[in-house]
Amino acid sequence: MYINSIGYYIPEGRVDNEHFLNLNGLTSEWIEQRTGIRTRSRAGEGENSDTMGLEAVENALTNLPYDIKDVDLIVSASYSVYDTVATLGHLTQRRYDIDGAKVVYCSAACSSFINGMEIIEGYFASGKARKALLVCSEHNTYYANESDPKSGHLWGDGAVAYFLSADRVSDNDIKVVEVYTEGLGQVGKGPAGVKLRPKEDGITMPDGRDVFLYACRYMMYALNKVFESQNLTSDDMKYLITHQANMRIVAQVAHTLGLSMERFLNNIHELGNTGSASAPLVLATNLDKFEKGDKTALVVFGGGYSCGCVMLEF
Repeated sequence: MYINSIGYYIPEGRVDNEHFLNLNGLTSEWIEQRTGIRTRSRAGEGENSDTMGLEAVENALTNLPYDIKDVDLIVSASYSVYDTVATLGHLTQRRYDIDGAKVVYCSAACSSFINGMEIIEGYFASGKARKALLVCSEHNTYYANESDPKSGHLWGDGAVAYFLSADRVSDNDIKVVEVYTEGLGQVGKGPAGVKLRPKEDGITMPDGRDVFLYACRYMMYALNKVFESQNLTSDDMKYLITHQANMRIVAQVAHTLGLSMERFLNNIHELGNTGSASAPLVLATNLDKFEKGDKTALVVFGGGYSCGCVMLEF
């Protein structure tokens, strides 16, 4: 399986830490010290998870080596959707008049993107699809309660679009070496760790410590699953990219691996927690840092709980 083109969309709006002082009593210094966040991206008026996703697809088309109408599978991955019936996948199919494609929506909290990639891998393996579009968009600020001192200050918005094929189509393709995901509803707080209930209190994280502990543990678990399968180590990776939930989690993963923070690519300081779009968004905005033959791994942890890892080779 190969990635043929990558696109992204980041809204222009930024919300700095000072914004939250009168809302939840947290100082800028407190937020940055505990999360690494200085600003977070915010979708503007008229923007939503659908519009951002479509912009990401449009951005990816500039380098796509085939006609988008060749796509026979569209997977939209997200938890902060604008519409749970008319999905971003179906809107994309309509926008580009992609006749005959299968369209699927998937959600596994912040691991949704990597779960979506594994779904595509399954369709390719069964022979039911050969070219796919994975579009992932999160509009966290639409659901966030900014007065919530536990998690109201964490969230940012953004979208990515990855075109994939079962076979290599150009010399610029990125090889998907391995994809691994696992549901973890049985550990820790599980389904109670992170919630999104639009008619009640929006997106919340009642027990951040539980999320932190299991994120550190299971991102390493997923990473090691892929490393062991491929007989590789972190030393074989040019960079590592983790889910952008908290810079302290990144630091803990780096410490466990015995690596410096310079080996990790991040965007949480500027964009906040952009959910399942976060790790693929980091890759999308740092493609110029990789050369032919370089490897990287994206590793994530999501509410529910869930984890996932994908290893890529340029």
